[in-house]
Amino acid sequence: MELHLKRSTATDVELAFWAERWTKRAPFTFRIEAKRSGKWSEIYDGGKTLRVGARFLSNVHVPVAKGVEALRFSSTTPSKSGVMIDDLELGAVVPMTVVKTTTIQPVIPVLIRKKENPVLGLLVVTEGRGAPRSVTGIKLNLEGTTNPKDVKSVQVLAAGGERTAGAGEPFASARPPGKEMVFNGKTVLTGGENYFWISVELREGASLDGVVDATVLEMEIDGSQRLLPEKSTPRGPQRIGYAVRQRGDDGSRGFRIPGLATTTKGTLIGVYDVRRRGGGDLPGDIDVGMSRSTNGGQGWEPMKVIMDMGDDPKWRYDGIGDPAVLVDRGSGRVWAIATWSHGNRSWLGSGQGMTPEETGQLMLVHSEDDGVTWSTPINITNQVKKPDWHFLLQGPGNGITMKDGTIVFAAQYQDRDKKPDGSKKGTPYSSLIYSKDHGKTWNMGTGIKSDTTESQIVELGDGSLMLNCRDNRGGARTIGITKDLGKTWTLHPTDRKALREPVCMASLIRVEHPEHGNLLVFSNPNTTRGRYNMTIKVSRDEGMTWPENSHTLYDARMGSGYSCLTHIGQDKIGVLYEGPTEIYFLRFSLNELVK
Repeated sequence: MELHLKRSTATDVELAFWAERWTKRAPFTFRIEAKRSGKWSEIYDGGKTLRVGARFLSNVHVPVAKGVEALRFSSTTPSKSGVMIDDLELGAVVPMTVVKTTTIQPVIPVLIRKKENPVLGLLVVTEGRGAPRSVTGIKLNLEGTTNPKDVKSVQVLAAGGERTAGAGEPFASARPPGKEMVFNGKTVLTGGENYFWISVELREGASLDGVVDATVLEMEIDGSQRLLPEKSTPRGPQRIGYAVRQRGDDGSRGFRIPGLATTTKGTLIGVYDVRRRGGGDLPGDIDVGMSRSTNGGQGWEPMKVIMDMGDDPKWRYDGIGDPAVLVDRGSGRVWAIATWSHGNRSWLGSGQGMTPEETGQLMLVHSEDDGVTWSTPINITNQVKKPDWHFLLQGPGNGITMKDGTIVFAAQYQDRDKKPDGSKKGTPYSSLIYSKDHGKTWNMGTGIKSDTTESQIVELGDGSLMLNCRDNRGGARTIGITKDLGKTWTLHPTDRKALREPVCMASLIRVEHPEHGNLLVFSNPNTTRGRYNMTIKVSRDEGMTWPENSHTLYDARMGSGYSCLTHIGQDKIGVLYEGPTEIYFLRFSLNELVK
């Protein structure tokens, strides 16, 4: 790549940019040459200095002499790799000054079991690049934390220009919490924005009803100058949660697709994909894992694999996933449902027919002892799938028990027709499956609307069922009502209006509460593009309105966006949701959610 200047440099200047190297493999070179008087000469060799990572880790500054007419960037890398550069500037070298210091605090839960949890960010903005300044000290406290004893250690991370919360390298050694903490180190500032993050590690027994906060009291520059942030801490602490599954747990590369339910004994049952070899969807080496909590999510037992259909590479490891969980309120039996892909028989590879060699299979397991042990898988494909459909699978998320004892899972299928774009795969529809005999036999409803997929279901006060669906058209959720177990559907007045979405799974439950009344509680990424800003919303009128004062943002970070809600005891709501290929749990009081 060559950058030709309109006129040659009149004085010595500096080239500055951020760089991102995409591979550790050889061969790797990255060089910059300058052209003066028609001749090229090398002015920078980054082959050994550029850092590897999926974000901009290297801030490069290169002196450029007077009289340069052009710059040439060249790189040699292995196939499907390279170097990305950003924020490229070519300008005069002026002395650096610090023009702004303030704090930022995106909503990010502090999670038990995670080593690093960003609580508060410190932003330092500079102008000029000559005679760079350095941050040499940061003084802070944990004012606003419910119980400082919940905190095991505190650390400051220096992230340079990287805006991602929690990014960076240690500015100083981690230390136990104290009334007032001073961290001394040395981080050379770069031109523009510089980020530091106050991060904590929690003790295993930290209360999920508590919060953690921090305040930056003072920042030291070059060992002498002391600056006070314009804002020492924004309003709002970070709530405490639990990292139920992290990348690397039990040797797995990732975890996705959470389902959550509360048993008749008050036990929490969480189910999810165990993605052993990578983060991708079926087909692949995926099993259904289960985590169990008997104390409202405060602690979780070791994972159990409750659905594993094989590990033969010939059949893509017989992956099974996208689970949902249901508690039969009449019998106490706990059900889990998932789709089995024998080879490439999932969303893209499943075909018409009924056998595992032709199409995906709908599999169930159940527990009679509150989730301690589980049955062998039961195949109900022949009961509910039509032979000319291409695919049938569950919600995912959780199912319900109706007041008359009928148990219901949300479902989705690809019919025999071509998709609207003319491709051979069937058109998708959201629907439901149900059993009136506690799971001995199962039946299937009809589709609510074309191009709808992952859905969740609740029973309203009048006995009708509301289906809340992911809609591939994007923008907002499809919402419909059935009074005959899915034989016919009527679109709800709020269909494609009330609940926005970025085309993603969401969660919906109904809560009957003596003080707050009958509530619908909903969770999803509160956006129309991108899976971030995970938010709980509450409706007090059976989903007709969702007032903004009853919206609770619980995680602002970009993630995979799936979540599942459950009612805990009388006064709490739990949510099991996705970080980036990890599974997290939070707990809320109804008083907090219903405003």
